[in-house]
Amino acid sequence: MKFRRELAYEAAPAEVFAMLADPAFREKVAAAQDVVSIDVTITPQGEGFTMVSDQVQRTAGLPAIAKKIAGDTTRAVIREEWSDPASGTVEITAPGKPTTMVGTIRLTADGSGTTYVQELEVGVKVPLIAGKLEKIMADNIDEGLSVEHATGIAWLRGDR
Repeated sequence: MKFRRELAYEAAPAEVFAMLADPAFREKVAAAQDVVSIDVTITPQGEGFTMVSDQVQRTAGLPAIAKKIAGDTTRAVIREEWSDPASGTVEITAPGKPTTMVGTIRLTADGSGTTYVQELEVGVKVPLIAGKLEKIMADNIDEGLSVEHATGIAWLRGDR
């Protein structure tokens, strides 16, 4: 299943990139998402960086079909590889679960602001119900990006 989300920030791409490269921002987003635990590592790489966020997330609110596979909590490892301040790749894994989420992230100038675009291919290897589970995963990613966006807007305004 293809997933695409655009977010607009009222800050220059360099400011948004710096925010995304800050472990404190990633931890603030996790707190806003009510994750159980998080371990964030950001390593500079040339003009970009590698970010690995290993999280334990709650599954409350998921439909029973998804909770049966995920359990009461689930581990998600998010890995972003930013080759430069404008683009990168993202991979979200749930160790031990039959899921894959891989794609790209882009930051582009839009007037005095920035457009953030994330595109993913979401896959679940469970016969008969894969499409339903992919939709649930895409909805959860979308919800998480909404929380990240709201946190980012506040962060760029100085709420740190």
